[in-house]
Amino acid sequence: MGREPEVTWAGTWVAERLGVRLTDGARPVGAGLSDLVGLAVRRNPRRAHLLVSAVLGKHAPTDPRLVYGAGLLLGDLVRARLSGVDVPSRADTPLVDALRGTPGAAAALRDALCEPQEPLDAIVFGYAETATALGHSVADALGGAYYLHSTRRPVQGLTTYGGFEEEHSHATSHMLLPADPGDLDRDVPMVLVDDELSTGRTVLNTIEALHAVRPRRHYVVAALVDLRGDEDRARMDALAARLGARIDAVALAGGRVGLPDGILDAGQALAASLPEPVAAPAVDAFPVTRARLDWPSGLPDGGRHGFLPSHRARLAKDLPRMADTIAAALGDGFSRVLVLGFEELMYAPLRLGEALADALHGVDVRYSTTTRSPVLAVDDPGYAIRTRLAFPAHDDPADGPGERYAYNVSSGFDRIVFVVDDAGDTDELAKGLLAGLRALAPVTIVTVPSHRGEA
Repeated sequence: MGREPEVTWAGTWVAERLGVRLTDGARPVGAGLSDLVGLAVRRNPRRAHLLVSAVLGKHAPTDPRLVYGAGLLLGDLVRARLSGVDVPSRADTPLVDALRGTPGAAAALRDALCEPQEPLDAIVFGYAETATALGHSVADALGGAYYLHSTRRPVQGLTTYGGFEEEHSHATSHMLLPADPGDLDRDVPMVLVDDELSTGRTVLNTIEALHAVRPRRHYVVAALVDLRGDEDRARMDALAARLGARIDAVALAGGRVGLPDGILDAGQALAASLPEPVAAPAVDAFPVTRARLDWPSGLPDGGRHGFLPSHRARLAKDLPRMADTIAAALGDGFSRVLVLGFEELMYAPLRLGEALADALHGVDVRYSTTTRSPVLAVDDPGYAIRTRLAFPAHDDPADGPGERYAYNVSSGFDRIVFVVDDAGDTDELAKGLLAGLRALAPVTIVTVPSHRGEA
């Protein structure tokens, strides 16, 4: 038998030029850090590097069943902590095979974790914008959880429950805008979900702020990767002792990121030394069409204002119908589809992409979303962000107009499905992002109603 071709790790370029090193720690699900993340260079004065997740579906188009399955797997680890048992070893899951692209492994991972279990009541909180769908997936795994994610989009008539700052993020201010604050005012465990734990400061700030409003006895912090050191872990233990609460942490993989001295200056110098990507002129080479989804009336588009177990069941019931609608709108003669979400709107596109992948047998369906984070693009197989499409904001954000990005979308897709809420379906969208996308492939727009809660 011939040897399998070697695959270049998508962190090699940064590791060689900036001296960033990953060291593996715990592997409770069989995958290590370099399996789960690649590296890129941020355009951010607070942090030079970006960990680009292989299972988040944010910057790197990924099989949506792998993205959802990884979130459910993290939820399974949370379930163990909430149940008061040791976190089980799940190294026998198809996760590693799915990361390697083994046919059928992504669907097998998701299907194995969708088996019904006893519902657990909890409040699950996800961080915008990166972890909105990940938090949803963790809540789905628990079955009985209420889900809310933070947001950077203010909504007239809704009172802010609380807010906090994310220290290293490009856009730092978060708001909590539950439609019914009473859903948060319950003495049940709270699960806080982010894509990575670097120092844990943001999550500790959140726990302290929320505990001051409504104390509770048990918190679980969940992340795809846990990079904290001994001092960071001691800080979490000290907060737990001071609050008189239990704080647990779970992750799909643990370890450390080694950063050399002066990396901030080195990263900025490296970014400045490379030419800015030159955007190709907009060419109306491909059509833009719309698919009428008939989104279920009254069903929230996500957890921006709260998402209940009943909402979850209703969405699951309607997903196959909506996927068939999208599939019919795509026509014939394609083999690779990108389902592209929109900033905080990650869960609805993820679940639609997952259902579409099930419906389109033999078609490679990938999922990712646009983002606010400026990242350097380098077209090298050892770098995680190969291409960058920049465009003006189109959703009237609270922090004013600015540039937004879609990464790795210029990768040979022959259909693009763009999922956007009605608040972001604006003239600016047509003139900006859509002009760039339609130069790549035929685009089908799917608009879902933005759930605004009770004003």
